[in-house]
Amino acid sequence: MRLASTHLRAPVAGFREALRRGLAPDGGLYQPIDLPRFGDADLQAWRGLPFDAIARDLARRLLEGEFAPEVLDRVVNGALDFPVPVRRLDEGLWLLELFHGPTLAFKDFGARFLARLFGEVLHDDGDHATVLVATSGDTGSAVARGFAGIAGTRVVVLYPAGKVSPFQEAQMATIGGNVTAVRVNGVFDDCQRLVKAAILDPDLAPLRLSSANSINIGRLLPQAFYYVSGYLGAAPRPGEPVVFSVPSGNLGNLTAGVLAARMGLPVARFVAATNANDVLPEYLDSGAFRPRPSIPTVSNAMDVGDPSNFARLAALYDASSARMGEAIAGLRVSEAETRAAIRDAYRRCGAVLDPHAAVAYSAALRFQLATGTRAPIIVLATAHPAKFAEVIHDELGIEPELPASERGWRSRPLLAVDLPQATAEAFKGLLTGLSSRPS
Repeated sequence: MRLASTHLRAPVAGFREALRRGLAPDGGLYQPIDLPRFGDADLQAWRGLPFDAIARDLARRLLEGEFAPEVLDRVVNGALDFPVPVRRLDEGLWLLELFHGPTLAFKDFGARFLARLFGEVLHDDGDHATVLVATSGDTGSAVARGFAGIAGTRVVVLYPAGKVSPFQEAQMATIGGNVTAVRVNGVFDDCQRLVKAAILDPDLAPLRLSSANSINIGRLLPQAFYYVSGYLGAAPRPGEPVVFSVPSGNLGNLTAGVLAARMGLPVARFVAATNANDVLPEYLDSGAFRPRPSIPTVSNAMDVGDPSNFARLAALYDASSARMGEAIAGLRVSEAETRAAIRDAYRRCGAVLDPHAAVAYSAALRFQLATGTRAPIIVLATAHPAKFAEVIHDELGIEPELPASERGWRSRPLLAVDLPQATAEAFKGLLTGLSSRPS
């Protein structure tokens, strides 16, 4: 696989180099120059196969020549060992449940795949790395759990103080070992800015910094796998196009879907469903990309005012909002509409949706009504509703139950380190201090 920077000022890189760097030297994001293609015959062959079998085939096609087939099989088998069910909600409306991994969120797909791939590369190179990740909710816990115990790695997770749920904080800040959770006095965009600045800081080069955010292509690619699986679960026959309604914040999930479509998945349209942080719908409406401070909402993992993966989307559509708009519809969903969607999905379909899935559900219904499409619409459910028990209880009067493995989360001591000032210098000092401690 050959990858170019979205800034087009860095040399073309191989996959292993892009994986290790995370961010290209010119500050851009790595983007595949070419992708393998599949067609209707492949979709027919995959129909009825378990998700991990489809993922193994896709991983081999994407990374042929980078890793031996048996290595990729080992990575997929270890990382993607949980179900990915598709359930019918209503006529023409489906729910792709992506929250059955260890941390109960879709981030488990990319984080666990990346962690195991990273471990293979570090083992081959006899090297070490410090992996940074900024999170607005679920990414941090998925990366922390995914990398916990992976030899040769130290993981530093940055999250905004007071802006993730207590359960989300417990999932990422109670692990210890080679995982350090950093509670930042700021918002998600500050955390993301600190990660990018650190990776590009030459003084920190000895730490072998990389990123596990979706700016890292190694985390983004495996997310394309579940789009294929979701398609096969909802489409009556190979070749029939579908619509995906995607909860959209940092835009990694949406970008992975677009990559799946570029590989051959029949997609009529993507619906980019956002909350009040609506920079993408605004861009599609006006042609102007205006990053701005994020606004806190109940769908907090989507509270992103300057989405990193916009650069990849822009590159895929030649920086044309008109071209992007032909493939992607951007719809904003208010807080009131999100809460109403939680109630409506439960009343109409018996489905308990977390706030992020509720945003996508609301947008899907609006898209269906506005366009009259008869294509199946697949709503991506990205987090277990029990992670947002307070909101669910407010709207439905019930408390969704956590899996047994997570029920003791309140008793785990928090091990977070505080960063009172969200400055590059303060974070640099923290990283330098951490590097002197054993992991």
